[in-house]
Amino acid sequence: MFCSLFEFSIKRALAAGVALLAAAGCTESGDGGGGAPPPPTGGPVGMSELEAVRFLNQATFGATQDDIDNLRAIGYEQWLLDEFAKPQESLLQSVLLVEASGAEAGRTELSETFWTRAILGDDQLRQRFGFALSQIIVASYADGALLDRPVAMANYMDIINAGAFGNFRQTIENVTYSPAMAIWLTYLQNQKADVDEGVVPDENYAREIMQLFTIGLVDLQPNGDPILDGSSNPIETYDNTDITELAKVFTGLSWAERSRFFGRPDDIRSEYLPLVMFDEEHSPEAKSFLGATIPANTSGDQSISMALDVLFNHQNTAPFISRQLIQRMVTSNPSSAYVNRVATAFRTGSFTMPDGRVAGGGGRGDMRAVVAAVLLDDEARNASFSTDPQYGKVREPVIRFTQWARAFGVTSTDVGNEAQLRDTQSPSALNQQAYRSPSVFNFYRPGYVQPGSESAAAGMVAPELQITTAASVTGYANFMTDFIFNSEGRTDFAPNYDTEIALAGDAAALVDHLDLLLADGALTSETRTQIIDAVNAISAGGGSFSRDELRARLAILFVMNSSDYIVQR
Repeated sequence: MFCSLFEFSIKRALAAGVALLAAAGCTESGDGGGGAPPPPTGGPVGMSELEAVRFLNQATFGATQDDIDNLRAIGYEQWLLDEFAKPQESLLQSVLLVEASGAEAGRTELSETFWTRAILGDDQLRQRFGFALSQIIVASYADGALLDRPVAMANYMDIINAGAFGNFRQTIENVTYSPAMAIWLTYLQNQKADVDEGVVPDENYAREIMQLFTIGLVDLQPNGDPILDGSSNPIETYDNTDITELAKVFTGLSWAERSRFFGRPDDIRSEYLPLVMFDEEHSPEAKSFLGATIPANTSGDQSISMALDVLFNHQNTAPFISRQLIQRMVTSNPSSAYVNRVATAFRTGSFTMPDGRVAGGGGRGDMRAVVAAVLLDDEARNASFSTDPQYGKVREPVIRFTQWARAFGVTSTDVGNEAQLRDTQSPSALNQQAYRSPSVFNFYRPGYVQPGSESAAAGMVAPELQITTAASVTGYANFMTDFIFNSEGRTDFAPNYDTEIALAGDAAALVDHLDLLLADGALTSETRTQIIDAVNAISAGGGSFSRDELRARLAILFVMNSSDYIVQR
């Protein structure tokens, strides 16, 4: 169903003057029976190379050969436990070093720290799940105030990455007290009501923490399906009264390291230290929402704690968050049973892995259990699901780029001379930039339906297609062409194609290699034939490239622009 939405063709005049056409084939099944056969089962734990690649391309920012070999040697369970044990690599520390040097940070440092951690970071699972979580609990430096406060934004990015393996209750508390979120959703220095002065509490955060960060708009069953009323209509989770009452909770917060409620911070530590409560500015009256009441004259910090407990323990939170994490990592349209299994891991804080070991410490909201449940579920690991036309997801543009960079050994990620990577929001680039979504609703909505599409007719959502346009398809192809061919000889974000060049004399072997590494073995026989024919048409070098160098680059470009690659299964 997804494939009919992606029909790519590229005409690229190469330096040698040879015009070639690559058209991506599109069917509704996995490899169509004509692609490269799955590699034989091997390794100490009996995991095939294809199984390892498919897992890593879900769980990380892109598989590398070293990662593949390691995973096959130790198995899924030990790999997850090893990742859980790795220390977090801080983005904040990188930005603070730039600030201390007297250099201007801003968007350059924020983008560089993300690309560096995503491409070169050792804590890949944390970084990847953190990116997924950042698209649910959104703060963005598209806001000029956050662009001008890179320390606050970097701290927020660290909070989210910590939350990938932390407890969800602690994460929403850390988010609530973060200067970045308070700036983004305008509750910094939010005052209690004052009728004489015409002051009412700001409602932005109260609305979004319910709608987007915890419980959603309609009551949900444990498996994420809507609860219907007697007329078969969904039941709204909250109403405007709940918003106005909850808004009173988030009053009285201001910068740390200050004695006064108003004003700007004098100390840069205020940009990353948790906000502090000024109880004289906190609404003292009782606050009733979602069937709960916070008594009058409860302190500000205690009011927030009680409110977050209500949201965290709400019946919706586990399935609402679980479904979106599955969408970001594995498939856009998970079954209700899959959602329920992951939500159960959220509720219990425990997940028993296939080898009998347990992920998670047993407390509600332990994200280690959730992460393991998302990635080790049968719907994630059983390759037979990949032939279902309703299974899979569109690979996000950011993920496509990081996968290329990791697969082909990029080792330097300095964006100082790479203006393209400082801001990749434009449709002429990736049409997406991490932590820079245009609104609190992310780059795309989890429930987005592509109008007039086969997927819509089938009742499917396709979130990433909200940023897929004619302009972005062309922009992505041109963007990747520039980096894949590296015709300017850049030293940063420069790939190593030694393996691919060594295979280039045998076009079929080269395409099989790329099919495995990039497309998880999903190339159809039609796509594979078209790319092989295009590669074989290169009989001589051109410009600064030898024949085999051109062949390797061309094959990578065509695979990464094929619908079989774009739709991750």
